[in-house]
This record gives sequence, C-alpha cells and structure tokens, in this order.
Amino acid sequence: MHDIKAIRDNPEAYDAAWAKRGLAPQSSAILAIDQRLRAAQTAGQEAQSKRNDASKLIGQAKGRKDEAEAARLMQAVEGYKVDLAAAGDAEKVEAESLRGLLASLANLPADDVPLGEDEQGNVEVRRCGDPKDVPAATLNAPKDHVDLGEALGMMDFDAAARMSGARFVVLKNQLARLERALGQFMLDMQTVQNGYMEVSPPLLVKDEALFGTGQLPKFAEDLFRTTGDHWLIPTAEVSITNIVREQIVATEDLPLRMTALTPSFRSEAGASGRDTRGMIRQHQFYKVELVSITTPEQSEEELLRMVGCAEGVLKALGLPFRTMLLCTGDIGFGARKTYDLEVWLPSQNTYREISSCSNCGDFQARRMDARFKAAGEKGTRYVHTLNGSGLAVGRTLVAVLENYQQADGSILIPEALVPYMGGVTQIGGKA
Repeated sequence: MHDIKAIRDNPEAYDAAWAKRGLAPQSSAILAIDQRLRAAQTAGQEAQSKRNDASKLIGQAKGRKDEAEAARLMQAVEGYKVDLAAAGDAEKVEAESLRGLLASLANLPADDVPLGEDEQGNVEVRRCGDPKDVPAATLNAPKDHVDLGEALGMMDFDAAARMSGARFVVLKNQLARLERALGQFMLDMQTVQNGYMEVSPPLLVKDEALFGTGQLPKFAEDLFRTTGDHWLIPTAEVSITNIVREQIVATEDLPLRMTALTPSFRSEAGASGRDTRGMIRQHQFYKVELVSITTPEQSEEELLRMVGCAEGVLKALGLPFRTMLLCTGDIGFGARKTYDLEVWLPSQNTYREISSCSNCGDFQARRMDARFKAAGEKGTRYVHTLNGSGLAVGRTLVAVLENYQQADGSILIPEALVPYMGGVTQIGGKA
C-alpha cells in the first residue's frame, strides 16, 4: 500500500519508480480520485456545519416564537441531511476506489535495484562452491531426482496422483526421513545459530491477512481457498508477518526475527506447463520461512543478514549456489529489493532458485497498520518487513539427491544431516 500524501507531494517520483517495473504512469488517476474524495469530504463537512448552525437557529427562532422562521430552518435542515448523506455516499465510493487502486500497485523498487525487464536483467553477486567438487561431478550423465527417487522405491508420483492429482508426491522410508531431517536441520540452524524465534503459526488465514502481505486481491488465483472464509497459506510469511498486524511494537524490541517450518500451498495457476516433472514446483511443500520486523534504518542491513542466514544452510550442506540481485522487472509485487539464492542442479546443468529474500519496506506495514514507537516519542512510524526462505525443503531435497548421487544410484548424506538421519550416511547401495 502506498502513502497518498507522499504521492500528492511528489507524483513524478512515483511514476518514475513504477516505470522501472514496466508500469504505466499512475499518479494522474490516483490524484483524480483523491481530489474527488477530498471534495466529497469537504462537501460533507460543509453540510454538517450548515446543519448544526441551522439547528441552533431553530431553537432561537422558537424562543422568539417565530414559527415561520423555525419551519423554514427545519426544512433547510432536512435539505442539509440529504446533502450530508449524498456526500457520505460519494466519499465511500471514492475512498473504496482509491484504496482499490493503491492496493493494486506494486511496491517501489529501491534505488540500487538494477534495471531490467525480466530475469535476464538479474545481477550475479557471488558464487559459493564449485559444481565440479560435488559427488555427482564424477558421473558422465547425472540422473535427475525423479529417476533417483523412483529407482530407490522411495518417491511415488503415481500414488500421489491417484489421490490428489498432479504436482504432488509421496515420499517413503529414508527419503521421507531425509525431508524431515532437512526441515529440522534448517530450523535448528536458524533458531540456535542465527537467533530467530521459532513460531508455530496458523496454516489457515482470512482475507485480511493475505491482503496485509500483498497476496490479495491481485494474486487470488495462485491460492487455495476453503469452502468457508479461510485460505491455505502459500508461505508462512503470511502468518508470521501478520503477528504484528494492528500492533505498535516498542523500538527496543526491534529487530524482531521469527522463523517457522510449515507446509505451503500454491495453486501454481501461472505456471502451466512449467516444471511439470518432479518436485520442483508442487501444490504442497515444506519450507522454513524467515521474517524480520525492523525500523526503516535497520532494514537494509537486516536484508543482507537474512541472505547470509539462508546462504549458511547451503554452505553447511555443501551445495554449490549463486546469489542473485533481482532487477526491477523480476522482483515480486510487495518487494522493494530481493536477493535470490540459486542452487546447482546437475541434471539440468544449471542453477535453480531455492530461496528468495526480500525487503518490503513499509509496503506491507501500511496494509497491516503495523507500527513502532520509540520510548519518549509521541508519534509512531510504520515498521519495515522482510521475508525469505531458509530454505524451501523440497527443492533442497532435490538438490541433495542430485548433487550427492553415486554411480550406483545411491545417495550420500551430507555430513551436517547425519545426526538428523540417526547416523545413516547413505541411502541405497552399500552403507
């Protein structure tokens, strides 16, 4: 959500920022609605003032026993009531129109976000690990995770399709344990090492929560809705960020860092035909989410810290990856700046996204009315919100299977996960 006062003060800056995202100028339409809204508010105030003045004069006229004047004033009051109601109706219509337009417009990119139309404009910041150093590098033709999992008899897409349709999987035996091990390892790393507070949030939320984090109303088709008035969360970002909804947080409590391991549910409505094979893009998957609530002064440094926390998981697992700074044409709707982590997948001979860490500035906070207040200060300010994956568990499982595969189809267990696997060091083959 955007600040209408700021748009009034500098509409050209907003149009220029939206242009970086490839959007047409919006300020003229916004200010036209805003002008009509303020005109309706002024008309209402004037009608109310006239009504009040006339009501006082009625009493005075009756005191003078001037019934004719009293009758005239009472008739005028009725007219002002009509004017007041009309102004109120007009104000409601224009307020809803303005709110709807502002809610539909993406966040403004930060000044240092590179210009670009799509992912081709993203900038590589750094690489970590060499794909030539992973076990799969010794193979002439690395298998993909589907072939590996099915050959082990531990990954069943057919059974999932019979009960749920496409984009689901049944994991069995040690692969099911490996998925659980990854989630627990990530959660422990983020809480114990990186100081995030563990949260167990609701998986079902109402419209207001999804509006607050920016999924509604624009991205409703990407979500799953229940037959009641709830939605399944597409990411724990929704639940965790809304913890500070309609709250005033003390400055000394910031930054507030929270994490959760939850299922995520996505319809993938906009991904028809993409990644239909395997576990890369599913309707249901586990993810460790990172959320930070900060002051405006802290948020840029906090974003870099969050990226480092996500990178630490990949480093601990020995998975090659690269960190990308997204361009203006590729950052998400609610983000002002985003870094993506892309992990190496041998079967595709390329890097694929496994985490996205974003600074949303005060964009979500305005939609949630989430503020902070320093001790001794009278006023409040909007917090800044940040979110990131630390990491997507399913895609990390894919990366582990493919990078740690052996010639016989077995999978080595990364050293960091061995304690979470009960001491098991290899899946399949000879342990």
